[in-house]
Amino acid sequence: MSDEPVVVVGMGELGTQFASGFLKAGRTVVPVLRGTDQAALASELPEVALCLVAVGEGELDSVLEGLPAPWLSRVALLQNELVPASYRRFDLNPTIAVVWFEKKPGRLVKPILPSVLSGAGSEILAEALGKLSLDCEVVKGEAALVDAMVCKNAYILVTNIAGLHVGGNVQQLYDEHAALAERVLTDVLAVQSALVGRAVDGAMVRKFLERAVAADPEHGCRGRSAPMRLKRALDNARAHGVAVPTLSAMESA
Repeated sequence: MSDEPVVVVGMGELGTQFASGFLKAGRTVVPVLRGTDQAALASELPEVALCLVAVGEGELDSVLEGLPAPWLSRVALLQNELVPASYRRFDLNPTIAVVWFEKKPGRLVKPILPSVLSGAGSEILAEALGKLSLDCEVVKGEAALVDAMVCKNAYILVTNIAGLHVGGNVQQLYDEHAALAERVLTDVLAVQSALVGRAVDGAMVRKFLERAVAADPEHGCRGRSAPMRLKRALDNARAHGVAVPTLSAMESA
């Protein structure tokens, strides 16, 4: 095992969970909090095994802009709504974790599906998840990774955005509001296709969503981030010239 530490930027629910897994695997964990002088820390720890950026989607850009240069080759990301463009504009080739377990404050971890890992640091992340008894699979090649990201993005965006209007859980959404879910999904797939630069396989995504809903039918639809997810989807649609009639109607509702 490498003696190099793992840096975790952001010690929220997911950051803390992964940090626990790293510690159980016998690794040294160095947390980076809001007030941490990262430049000073990086001067003391220029060599790290992994730099896991575990902040929320809304903070990702500013955090990546400020990461010390010595850590950039070891970055790992776990945010929802990731696509390759999210990190390519920072000239990064990160390890990616498409996380499929839920951790809420004061609650135990809830596994939904195996998380998907890709990139140079996958072994380190898989080791940590194994210590937490959480399943994962490692995929190779960008096409497989993009498919995994798009499937997770579709699940999060469809359930959250539709949930803004109907609430309830994911099983209720697909049982009682299937037409709405399909209209939202159609718009989401159009935006995701624009973001990843190729047509998304809608049949593949729909089949995966059936699997995700069946794995956790009582999963709540509307999270606190749902309004911002709708806004980001609309912003991305406008930036890429994509027509999203259902999302646009929801914005004005």
